[in-house]
Amino acid sequence: MCLAVPGRVVSIDDTADPLTGLIDFGGVQKQACLEYVSDVRVGEYVIVHVGFALQRLDEESALASLRLFEELGLLEEEFGDAWRQAAEQAEGSEAR
Repeated sequence: MCLAVPGRVVSIDDTADPLTGLIDFGGVQKQACLEYVSDVRVGEYVIVHVGFALQRLDEESALASLRLFEELGLLEEEFGDAWRQAAEQAEGSEAR
């Protein structure tokens, strides 16, 4: 299965063609194409599907979606074992 997963933009490579950025999915970081959301800023959330950021998403909705995906076990399927550790870290930071 391939999910459209929310993630936070960590950095943007303005020199890349196409425009790309590093996206953080709760500790798992991957490069994604940002051409469809070219005015996105570092710190904002986007929905990424097959390596393309498709739209912006507010932080509350992004975190709620990530929690639900984790509960359903879908993120481990998508990202592997690294996701479990990242999700546990995210839970710890939310409790603060």
